[in-house]
Formats: sequence, C-alpha cells, structure tokens
Amino acid sequence: MPRPRPRAVLSLLCTALLAPVLAFAPPRDAPEPPRAPDLGARDDAQGPDDAGAFTHPGVLVSRDQLDRVRRKVRAGAEPWASAFQAMRKSRYAADDYTARPVAVVACKPYAKPAACTAEREDAIAAWTHALLWAVTGDRSHAEHAVRLMDAWSGVLKDHTEGNAGLQAAWAGSTWARAAELMKHSYDGWPDARVKRFEHMLRHAYLGEFDAEVADYNGNWDLTMTDATLAIAVFLDDRALFDRAVARFRARVPAYFYLRTDGPLPVPPPGGTADSPQKIREYWFGQRTFVDGLGQESCRNFEHVGYALAATAHIAETAHHQGVDLYAEVRDRMRAAVEWHARHQLGEPMPKQLCGGKPELTMGPDLEVMLNHLQNRLGVPVPNAERLAERMRPAGTDDLFVAWETLTHARNPGAGGTT
Repeated sequence: MPRPRPRAVLSLLCTALLAPVLAFAPPRDAPEPPRAPDLGARDDAQGPDDAGAFTHPGVLVSRDQLDRVRRKVRAGAEPWASAFQAMRKSRYAADDYTARPVAVVACKPYAKPAACTAEREDAIAAWTHALLWAVTGDRSHAEHAVRLMDAWSGVLKDHTEGNAGLQAAWAGSTWARAAELMKHSYDGWPDARVKRFEHMLRHAYLGEFDAEVADYNGNWDLTMTDATLAIAVFLDDRALFDRAVARFRARVPAYFYLRTDGPLPVPPPGGTADSPQKIREYWFGQRTFVDGLGQESCRNFEHVGYALAATAHIAETAHHQGVDLYAEVRDRMRAAVEWHARHQLGEPMPKQLCGGKPELTMGPDLEVMLNHLQNRLGVPVPNAERLAERMRPAGTDDLFVAWETLTHARNPGAGGTT
C-alpha cells in the first residue's frame, strides 16, 4: 500500500483539527463575534474594596451586566440580538454622526431650539457608541464616543432660559453614562480630555440642578436627581451622591401614591402645595387616589414614564454602589408600574380617575424597574412585563432613555441566572 504524500497528511490533519471549530462557526452573514473590551483597564478604576470608593463602571449598568449583554448578543439570543441590531441601525450609531456643540444651550419652554435637540441627541449618540464599543470591542466606536464628548467639553459654557434645568438634566444624565463607561474601559481617552469633560459636567450642568423646582411637575426633580447621581459617580463625589440620595427620598413618595400615605398624597418637599385643595390642584384636579397613581398621571402617561425611568435610573445606579434605594420604594414602584401598564394595555379607567380618559402615551421606560422587581426580587409584575414585551426592543425617547432592552432586559447582574 503506497504511503500518503506529506501534503495529503497535512490536509487530513487540518480537517480533523478544524472540524469542532467549523461545527460551531457562525453563518457567513452573521456579525463578527463581539470582543470584550477590558472594563477595568484604566489605572484609576476603583472597586468596591476601596474604602468609600465608587464601583466603576457603575452608572446605570455594571460590568457584570455588560458582560452578559455581550454574551447574549454573541449567541444571537433574544431580545438582546434584536435590541442590538436596532441600536446599531439607528441614526445615533452612524459612522458619520457629527457633534453639533454650542457655547450656550438656550432652551425656552414649549419651544424646540436646534441647540437643545442637538445636545440631547449628541449625548445619546455618545452613549450609543459607548455601548457599541462595550459589546463589539471595535475601537472605532470608542473613538467616536470620545470624539463627541470632546467636542462638547471644548465648547459648552452654560444653559439658559426657562427649561435650562430640565435640558441639562436630560443631557447630563446621558453624558455621565457614556463618560463613565469610556473612562473605565477605554485607554484612548487622554486624561486631560477626561478632566475637561469632568469640568464641563461640574460647571455647565450641576449648577442647573440646584434650581428650585418644588412646585414644578415632579418629573423635573426626578430627572435632575438622576443626572446628579450619575455625575456624582463619574466624578467620584461622595457628598454630591449623598445629596442626590436625599433628594430621591424626598421626592419619590411625593410623586407616586400609596394608600398608606393617607387620604392625600405626600406634599412635594419645600413646595407650596401644602393644603388639600392645593395638593389636588397639583395632581391635576384629582380627588380620588389609588395605589400607583402618579402626580402627572392625569396629565399624560408620557411624563409619568419620564418619572418612572428616572426613578429606576437613580435606584439602579445606587444599587451598583451598594445603596439599596429600591428597597425603600419597592411597593410604591410595583404599584406604579402595574397600574400604568394595565391602563396602557387597554383596561378602561373609571371616570373618577383622570375623567376616565387618560392620555396613554408611555414611552420605553419600564425595562430597568421591571428587571429589578422581576429578575432580582422575583416580584410578579405581569402587566409591566406584558407592556415591556410589546414595546421591545425598546429604543430611545430622544431625551434621556435609550436602549434599555439591550442593557437591562432580564439582566440582574452579578449572581443572576435569568
């Protein structure tokens, strides 16, 4: 029997070695398997073992959660694969997306100045590219996120006009998420530019959140608190973090009602709604209060959605820093998400509530709170789950909520198995 030629032997050997790999190879049109960036690469990254330190990355999403997202996307699992594709195909992920910074963002109420829209959208684009970097490991996305942030930190000086505080909160909360992730995962953001971005957040954003908004609709206060807490973690500012926590504790019970509050809702902290008549006026004329009703429910569900999202963002970031704000508001938030989801899904509302005709305009605001209640605590919230599934993959409200099916759907973090 003739001996096989060396080339034939080599061919057979390669085939045998590659067979297990080829059996599990993705199809030709599948995306490249995500490559994990090092989420602890920078020397200034701190961990929970450092006395008094913050855990990084730890604004809205944790390292464990991002690792799980990467694995799910790589496996083509749902709903993460569809959520990732929706994000990647969005205008915010475009390779040619260009920043539009201005020195002064002037936002008048009930107007839509171009600079205000540009600031919010550029922040969402930075967050989008930061997430793309975290999932794919493609440095071009990291460079893009940093480029957008550098463009604004080199120009912006102030926010003005009547909506300055709310505008700064919407953009500031998103900037802080993007900056936190990039600072603690990417080695290509020069320290001097990081410091410049920190300076921008401290001097062109935080001052706007000190505005007196006690008598404004509560989504303002909660969104400002969301931004303050996020920026505090990014800046490693414990005093600022503690002030935001105190603000959360004062406002959430004054926004979402429980029967245990008494016959009337808790008055807003520091406000003038300090009598039964004024409280009812503040709650858009409501005289009947049920578990889960929000201060703006009879205005529209859209603004309640902002408040729900901001409340969840605050509690989620605090959770990553070892502070369990969720426990303090669990029953209140369970009632709120279930009551609003039930009616958003079509259950008729009694006439004594919002005249029986609520404006059912809730946006993509449930994923973070749903994840905690359902996947960490095992608390049943069937209406919220149904509504979230109907909305998936949740995109962005173009204000301060973006891609939360991707980041938080069935994603409890460390120790979670769902």
